[in-house]
Amino acid sequence: MQSGTNSSTDLSDAQHSLLPVILTAVATRVLTPVQTFGRFVLLLGRAASSLHEVRIYGARFLDQVWRIGFESIPIVALAALFSGAVTTVQAAYQLVSPFIPRSVIGSIVAPSIILELGAVVSAFILAGRVGARIAAELGTMRVTEQIDALEAMGLNSVGYLILPRILAGIVMFPVLYVVSCVVGIGGSILVADWGGLLSRGEFLQGARDFFRPFDAWFGIIKAVTFGFVITSVACFKGYYTGGGAEGVGRATTEAAVTACVFILLADLLLAVLLL
Repeated sequence: MQSGTNSSTDLSDAQHSLLPVILTAVATRVLTPVQTFGRFVLLLGRAASSLHEVRIYGARFLDQVWRIGFESIPIVALAALFSGAVTTVQAAYQLVSPFIPRSVIGSIVAPSIILELGAVVSAFILAGRVGARIAAELGTMRVTEQIDALEAMGLNSVGYLILPRILAGIVMFPVLYVVSCVVGIGGSILVADWGGLLSRGEFLQGARDFFRPFDAWFGIIKAVTFGFVITSVACFKGYYTGGGAEGVGRATTEAAVTACVFILLADLLLAVLLL
């Protein structure tokens, strides 16, 4: 009898000792995302408060415009070309019917590129190319104490490193979106014509029949939003990197993956609010 009492007492003590551990783990799981989001908002607040210094770091801004924008044109154009071509072939495959005019292919492909593919496909590619590069650059500067050196010299590290990158993303991503749409639709027309699916005139007629000016503005809004999301997330992950070379690699991966997740969320939110 005494043995049974002792075992139940030990079990009760073990449960009581595990309870604080479980509560701590749950609290950490809940509070860590909140703390991370708070640090992200504070970093953006510091960047916004540095806007009056943008003239001081104008050369940095122009450098990021070139690196984020113009150097990304070839890969964005290539992705847009194949996206438009594949969409055209698939639309033609699904709409083989004597009762459906072939111009409908153009009325499907063109709005699809303008509303969705031109912005989202480009954003995914740029999340890997631009976002990962920004996170790697800032992460390396953090672990090698270059950011601390800038602060010690009296420079505003956020205004010098982060603000030019975010502004360049906001400015140049709409330009890349326009390039993506032009190349994607142009590639669709060529594939449709050369493949014998429909003539250029039929494609353009279908595209004009269902075109609405707001579609283009909606794409621009998405491009601005995606540019902000990718650059701000990458800057945050890189700026707060820790753990040496391994931390830089982890921050680079997290920047690309997190940016892609937020691109999907922003895409859905904008569609629900604006369409």
